[in-house]
Amino acid sequence: MTTHRGRTRTAVALLLAATLLTGCAADDSLAQQYRDGNEKGYISGDFQVVEIPEPERGDPVVFEGVTETGDPVTSDDYRGEVLVVNFWYAACGPCIVEAPLLEEVWQEYQDQGVAFLGVNTYDQPATALSFARDNNITYPSVIDVNDGQVKLAFAQLTPIQATPTTLVIDRDGRVAARIIGQLASASILSTLVADALAEDAP
Repeated sequence: MTTHRGRTRTAVALLLAATLLTGCAADDSLAQQYRDGNEKGYISGDFQVVEIPEPERGDPVVFEGVTETGDPVTSDDYRGEVLVVNFWYAACGPCIVEAPLLEEVWQEYQDQGVAFLGVNTYDQPATALSFARDNNITYPSVIDVNDGQVKLAFAQLTPIQATPTTLVIDRDGRVAARIIGQLASASILSTLVADALAEDAP
């Protein structure tokens, strides 16, 4: 009998196949934007899901920033945990649509060694806090509008071609999976998080 998890894995596999057929090795346009001094932070793109096998993951992502409540945060805070990072801003329509899906997965896994962190690429803290209240988001976000250094830290190691983009980071701080574009369902992200959790701890 096919389980719900099995059906979800099949859906993710089909999405991965479609991504490969359409060319998932696209240029890292966002990193190039920052090198060129263009910080518009949005490049339209189709929905893509990419899982990266452990031997093919790059270096750990190293970042630091300040959340909307003024708390400092660094990549070291999350070592040993699975981390979900979502790039967003308040006026982004797809970000609004996927917000409850992200919160759903956060609620599912927050007691299982999983952390969530938003990276707001456009707004000031008051706007980010208002968005969180209006959409019942309970995990923090880094405010990255001033210098874009958090986004750049990730963009140097993995393609980020659209807003929103959601990354699953393994316990070693490496990018294990990437969702480009609006999250289609909570079950897709839940499966990616479960896969990362199932990997051996360092």
